[in-house]
This record gives sequence, C-alpha cells and structure tokens, in this order.
Amino acid sequence: MSDTKQSEFKEMILTRTLNAPRDLVWKAWTDPNMVSQWWGPHGFTAPLCQLDLRPGGEILIHMKDPEGGINPMNGTYKEIVPLEKIVFSSYIAFEMDGKKPAAEILITILFADKGSQTEIQVRALPIKVDPELIPAVEGMEEGWTQTLEKLTAIFA
Repeated sequence: MSDTKQSEFKEMILTRTLNAPRDLVWKAWTDPNMVSQWWGPHGFTAPLCQLDLRPGGEILIHMKDPEGGINPMNGTYKEIVPLEKIVFSSYIAFEMDGKKPAAEILITILFADKGSQTEIQVRALPIKVDPELIPAVEGMEEGWTQTLEKLTAIFA
C-alpha cells in the first residue's frame, strides 16, 4: 500500500444476540453457502464466497453493489478456535482515478454460547489505511451493522 499510515482509528466493537445455538451460528460464518446469504450491507449480494478456514488460509468474498459493481474483500485467516473465535486480516482495495488505494483491517469474531441463543462480538481494528479509503473505513460501522442485521434475520 502506498502512502499508508498506521491507523488512528478506534477499534469498532459490535455485539449481537442471535436466536440460534452456537454451532449453527458458527456454520453461518464458516460455510461459504451460508455466508453468501448474508454478507454485505443492505442491497449487496455475495456472488463469490471462498473460505479456506485455517490459519494462513485465504478468504475471498465478492460483494456486488446495487449498481452491479464488484467490491472484492480478501484476507488471510490468523486464528481459528472452533465454535469460539475467528480472526482474519481483511484487505480492501478499490480502483480510483487510476490508483488502487487499500486498507488492512484486523477482524475478530467471538462466539458465546447462551443456551438456545448465541452472542457474537465483531471487532474491527484498522491497521493501515490509504488516505483515499479513510471515508470507507469511517463508514465501516454502518456497513457491519447492516451486515449483522442480515445475519440476524436468517435466525429470526
């Protein structure tokens, strides 16, 4: 990434309680067919979802926006603790005016068993952000909120 700087962003933390046992919520995060049903903000779909769920494994999700544009999100899994934790680095890059600015965000998903329900916590910590992508990173909470609304609806 060119002209990147260590992020001065705060870590985003979102918590949701889902009406499903932990094994089903875990599957929603680890089965590509399920992830493709809810990943991305409202109006977005995920026509491509590839998950190599192991430390060092790759994640690739193409988010298709309402206008038909493809917004790829790729990354690398850092830590997998079955039914408890998923940690991955998310790399986002967009073509803008002949340049390809990028951002790296460390994502941690925690799963807590609440009997017939599961509490998840999504933590997103920007690591490096090119100046052109600061607005996108600043809008990250809204995007994750909408994404988690779609996930919650699956178990409603």
